[in-house]
Amino acid sequence: MVSDVSELDDAYGRTTARFYDAAYQDNPQTGRDAEFYRALAREGAGPVLELGCGTGRVLLRIAEDGFPCTGLDASRHMLDALRAKSTFPNLRLVHAPMQRFDLGRDRFGLVYAAFRVFQHLYTVEDQLACLECVRRHLAPGGRLAFDVFRPRLERMVQLEEPEHLELRFEHEGETVSRFTTVKRDPAAQLLSVHFRYERSRDGAVLGNEEAHFHMRWFTRFELEHLLARAGFREIEIYGDFERRPVGADTPAFVAVAR
Repeated sequence: MVSDVSELDDAYGRTTARFYDAAYQDNPQTGRDAEFYRALAREGAGPVLELGCGTGRVLLRIAEDGFPCTGLDASRHMLDALRAKSTFPNLRLVHAPMQRFDLGRDRFGLVYAAFRVFQHLYTVEDQLACLECVRRHLAPGGRLAFDVFRPRLERMVQLEEPEHLELRFEHEGETVSRFTTVKRDPAAQLLSVHFRYERSRDGAVLGNEEAHFHMRWFTRFELEHLLARAGFREIEIYGDFERRPVGADTPAFVAVAR
């Protein structure tokens, strides 16, 4: 398993940063989350820190509102992509892993991790280390928010999903088909994902680029206990970005804590 930050960036960040914006521009998996985190930033009315900010899909929306914003990511490639398109003087970028960061005396009204970033923390030790870093950087009354997917048991029992076409999008005049392979380790609650991006133009294949990474999955009450163990006392777990209760058809667990 990839553990070194630079190794992870090569395995995941280099290729993902290139295709990320095009892949998720009109993707149903994203969209509502940006407005959810933007609303939390407005409610907190203070500086904002995003963990795993990536290419800025969410953070740039918040920066538009004028809040002092800090984007933190372990991938230099992601930060370079964000830096290339940001013109906001109120946006600062920091290269660091989310389980080991220190921004000195800076304190934030909102710290958040959008689109399953928290699931890139594979061990309880890393999860607690991240939450401890967050608590040190929260202003009085500040909140932590993040989302993870809800594991569907019927899928979790499938130890392997062979390569399949998951997504197709346009990028710089080319058609990109993303083929996905998934392996699951139920004992570790860990899935391994391999992306193969096949680039083509006018039906002719031009080449392939690859990215791979791991994700830890969580249950609802596991998240509640983890947050409580880290010292958070006011914990809400929603079933979606509309702040509805967790239910049978809940697509995600959205946590807000202080």
